[in-house]
Amino acid sequence: MLQRHWRSYYKHVLLLAYQSCGVVYGDLSTSPLYVYKSTFSGSLRRFEDEETIFGVFSLVFWTITLIPLLKYVFIVLGADDNGEGGTFALYSLLIRHAKFSLMPNQQAADEELSTYYKPGYRAQDTPILRALRRFLEKHSKCRAFLLLMVLFGASLVIGDGVLTPAMSVLSSFAGLQVHCHALTNGEVVILSCIVLVGLFTLQHWGTQRVAFLFAPVVIIWLLCLGALGIYNIVVWNPRVFYALSPTYLVRFFMRTGKEGWIALGGVLLSMTGTEAMFADLGHFTATSIRVAFVGLIYPCLVLQYMGQAAFLSKTPDCDIHFIFFKSIPRSLFWPVLVIATLAAIVGSQAVISATFSIVRQCTALGCFPRVKIVHTSSSINGQIYIPEINWILMFVCLAVTVGFRDTTLIGNAYGMACAGVMVVTTLLMSMVIVFVWQLGFLMATLFLLAFGVVEAAYLSAALMKVPQGGWLPLALSIVFVAIMYVWHYGTRLKHTFDVQNKVSLRWIHALGPSLGIVRVPGIGLIYSELATGVPAVFSHFVTNLPAFHQVLVFVCVKAVPIPHVRPEERHLVGRIGPCDFHMYRCVVRYGYKDVLGDDSDFENDLVLRIAEFVQMEAAEAANRNSDGDGAASVEGRMTVITRPSELARTGFLIRPLETEESVVVRAATAAMDDERSDTLHSLQNMYESESPGFANRQRRVRFEISDMAGEHVDPKVKEELSAIVEAKHAGVSYIMGHSYIKARKSSNVFKKFAIDVAYNFLRKNCRGPAMALNIPHISLIEVGMIYYV
Repeated sequence: MLQRHWRSYYKHVLLLAYQSCGVVYGDLSTSPLYVYKSTFSGSLRRFEDEETIFGVFSLVFWTITLIPLLKYVFIVLGADDNGEGGTFALYSLLIRHAKFSLMPNQQAADEELSTYYKPGYRAQDTPILRALRRFLEKHSKCRAFLLLMVLFGASLVIGDGVLTPAMSVLSSFAGLQVHCHALTNGEVVILSCIVLVGLFTLQHWGTQRVAFLFAPVVIIWLLCLGALGIYNIVVWNPRVFYALSPTYLVRFFMRTGKEGWIALGGVLLSMTGTEAMFADLGHFTATSIRVAFVGLIYPCLVLQYMGQAAFLSKTPDCDIHFIFFKSIPRSLFWPVLVIATLAAIVGSQAVISATFSIVRQCTALGCFPRVKIVHTSSSINGQIYIPEINWILMFVCLAVTVGFRDTTLIGNAYGMACAGVMVVTTLLMSMVIVFVWQLGFLMATLFLLAFGVVEAAYLSAALMKVPQGGWLPLALSIVFVAIMYVWHYGTRLKHTFDVQNKVSLRWIHALGPSLGIVRVPGIGLIYSELATGVPAVFSHFVTNLPAFHQVLVFVCVKAVPIPHVRPEERHLVGRIGPCDFHMYRCVVRYGYKDVLGDDSDFENDLVLRIAEFVQMEAAEAANRNSDGDGAASVEGRMTVITRPSELARTGFLIRPLETEESVVVRAATAAMDDERSDTLHSLQNMYESESPGFANRQRRVRFEISDMAGEHVDPKVKEELSAIVEAKHAGVSYIMGHSYIKARKSSNVFKKFAIDVAYNFLRKNCRGPAMALNIPHISLIEVGMIYYV
């Protein structure tokens, strides 16, 4: 039995390792197309002899050994957030274990989620660690700087979604000029643009089969790289094996000096795509990614770089711009060119998909305006398509391809983005070592020195090329960071206003069960961002229209800093006021990788959860009375409520409706005459025919009180359940605030510009919260409010 288990485990790991080749390593595997070309494109060209070429290869070898292999494969992949990777995964670990979050709506109950902390985690309380944690928690500017650093890293990854397709596709099509001398650079650019337009246009099809379709392409490409490398080593210069010694690296810098240091910007391109190993961790496992890299990716890349160095050392007069294609035997040129083009498209596809994932994470954590997110796979979580981001990436990518027309300039920009992301990851990892892994400051310092110094050297070389294209990722990052931080800043100020202006429970108690207004049949779901208290939108609504529903439920949909919230832990239910007020609260928690608004039976689920909460509350009260403790339950206490698997616990029966009319129409039919009900029925059918999603949103069911409920249910509980059932049959309405945020007159110029201009522009041009939550428009009531922040 044990042997069969391990055999199945190994098969699963190998299958995931095979699939990861098509998703994770497409970008990294195409780097041999342009590394040597970019390295020798500058003043280093005059040092092009065997010793310098061997020194460059030694530099490439030790670079991909130290950073991708040692840092990412053996260390960083271990810092996963419940299986998820990337800069936001590191940030979520930090804000959970060290309380660095600027996110609103966080509750103590969130820490009770089963995946909030790693199993066996116990916070250490050494004096130095306690002092540092208190310092960072006390100073909001430090936490804001940490958030800006994370947003900068995420923006650089988004910039890769622009640079990777342009660099890879243009480099592969440039190989046509080796044997088609009449082909001009402009024609190569046109061909590249056609392929890029097709690549971005096909994104809406989704990537459900990307792993199985693209993995063979990348594997064949890698095997070609390895075979060509061995061929060039044997045919041209077997002495290249000596360059594996780090002494060649030292001699390279001693001989080339400043030119060698600037050339690091080209060597840096050998690591492009490394961050994808960590960012795409959620689709695979750390073990499978390690197996693929160590067993296939790393040796094939080393052999290819070694083969190109051997070829270049014996043909110093060849055109360095086509070094990869020149090293291919003439009889194999066209097949390899086709495979190279396909591999470039695969690498671009992987980075574009990663960009969509980054934007979704930013949106979930309140750091990016709401955009349309299309889930392209019903069976594979995380495969999404964002139309707005896709078309923005396409236009910017085409502009870069047409504007630069030179892979050397694009390579300078590409290297800048790559170096920036790696430095951000190293800084976040050093903090994870201290606060999450709790290995002490010494281990964090060693990690920072071992990798941070090397990456800082590469970053300094990339900064030297800012005038030659390196400015592009910086400009893109500044734009994206500005958008993200302005949106996050406005969201935080809005939440602060809600907290400061929430309705006092004492005021609600003074109104009595009727709340001083007319209670009409139905359930009112009042959406707000407050996880506690009554939002000001409620008092604003009843002030202008003194009538509200028989049952009120204050719903808060919020994101928590973990990838996924288990369905059984997602809903917190509580009561507001005494039982006869019929006011409840439901907090719906989602992780930053969960599908928001995907609950197709939300209304019925909510009714069942409230009923379960009422029963649990009554049972607890009975137990307290039997124990002689007559103290009332704590008002405002929230309880995790799962949808009951046994309806008998709720006292409900669910009967499917026999007709096609909705429960709203059934309730209206009973109260209206035939003529008016027929009109309402026709209007309802017209809306559902135009909005098929609404018709499928709720199962057509009717709740009834079980006959057995009277045998063991308290009469007051049964009365409350009956009121809930009657309200549900009368219909459900959604109430949301339609807010207008303005800066106070006393605010400074920067705050006025950020709120009145930038934030309001983003808010007006992004998706509304009702659409993001999949709320039916026919049942939506919006309440206008002005926020002076």
